[in-house]
Amino acid sequence: MFNDIGPLELITLVVLAVLVFGPDKLPKVIQDVMRTVRKIREFSESAKQDIRQELGPEFKDFEFEDLNPKTFIRKHLDNDELGLKEIRNGFDLKKEMAEVTDAVHGRDTESSSPSTSSGGRIDMTKKPDGRDERPPFDADAT
Repeated sequence: MFNDIGPLELITLVVLAVLVFGPDKLPKVIQDVMRTVRKIREFSESAKQDIRQELGPEFKDFEFEDLNPKTFIRKHLDNDELGLKEIRNGFDLKKEMAEVTDAVHGRDTESSSPSTSSGGRIDMTKKPDGRDERPPFDADAT
């Protein structure tokens, strides 16, 4: 619930609570807040149980977390029934990038292999034909 609160924000909240409620009333306020949170959780759980009972036995595996679209999609796409893992693993990004680089530089992909360093990484800093010339400067183009 509070996953994005940092330590500085937490300290600020504690100092603000001490200033607003005072050190004498703060423990009582914390107890009241915790009691309220506990009652809300119990009410939520009882409501979930009532909904599951009303839906019937065909929805016994129904989880309310599945109503979150991100969780729903992840749950249904992670199973291996669709073969998505094979499709995802079938793409070789290094090979595709080498082919694109060769196509940009006008090289034939079958006859020349891309220059690679250790680990199969493509060295994009080398010039394709060994020239270190800069293109001519065109003052009208700028």
